[in-house]
Amino acid sequence: MSEKQQNNSQQPSATFDLQQIAKDVILTEIQAVSGILEFIDDRFEQTVKAISACNGHLIVSGIGKSAIIAQKLVATLNSTGTKATFLHAADAIHGDMGMISKEDMVLIISNSGESAEIKVLAPLVKELCQGLIALVGNAHCFLAQQSDYVLLTGPTQEACPHNLAPTSSTTAQLVLSDALAVCLMRLSDFKPSDFARLHPGGDLGKKLHLKVADLYINNANPSVHAQTELKSVIFEITKGRVGATAVLDQDNKVIGIVTDGDVRRMLERTDSLSGIQAQDISSKNPKTITPDMLAITAMEMIKKWDVGQLIVTSSDGQYLGFLHVHDLIREGIY
Repeated sequence: MSEKQQNNSQQPSATFDLQQIAKDVILTEIQAVSGILEFIDDRFEQTVKAISACNGHLIVSGIGKSAIIAQKLVATLNSTGTKATFLHAADAIHGDMGMISKEDMVLIISNSGESAEIKVLAPLVKELCQGLIALVGNAHCFLAQQSDYVLLTGPTQEACPHNLAPTSSTTAQLVLSDALAVCLMRLSDFKPSDFARLHPGGDLGKKLHLKVADLYINNANPSVHAQTELKSVIFEITKGRVGATAVLDQDNKVIGIVTDGDVRRMLERTDSLSGIQAQDISSKNPKTITPDMLAITAMEMIKKWDVGQLIVTSSDGQYLGFLHVHDLIREGIY
């Protein structure tokens, strides 16, 4: 057989409408998720309140694809104020149940609730913890019958063409576990400041922690007085390298700003530069920010007002320096 014939033999024999297949998958999973709504009832509320009242950890377990959903739930819970630990069902029945204490609750995620590992695990776990929770598709399955609390996703049609590969069922598990996590956040009054405390690293940490004080301090703080002549104003803007200079009164308080754009516009309007002072071309009431404000807030202000820099002042209006948009870009905030 020639190489060309071999390549042709490897091509699929049927032509598929891949766009329609993708749409059918999405619609099937949407149906699975919307079906959960009927199971958000008193049993769901009681489960959330029981977890919230638990003094220990929520141990979350599963097998196969459900174990991956369990890991994601644990990550979400720990980052939003609920103490949680992942325990793989296979590892649990081979010695790792030692991590469970009487103060803990255990949540086992399983679509069928009938797998061999789950049937071994559930009765043993129930004796070790404060309460056993099932997140399952069928209220009559073995796991649900063993559990003190049951969270239901309901029966789902898998998006897999053979109704075999976990697709819709794991999507439903993910959505229901997210609903559980958010409800626990609300019960614990979890605040943005708490979120920031638990996320100090990376870009997210910067957005939640980085303050104006951390950025402007590295910049020059160009300034002139109202009667400063134009030549000195231009020199101060150039020296400061932030594209502007603050205009101050005798008490070191900001009364205006001159940007390099203000200078260019002035040069377009006049041929004579004699006698021009800072007060003649400055913009009054410039946009200011205090050092204690978050860098993310500075970014929002710069976007809202479409400016390139903000003047940093103390709480009583004393001039401190400049925060430039480049400072935010450099830190990955903007």
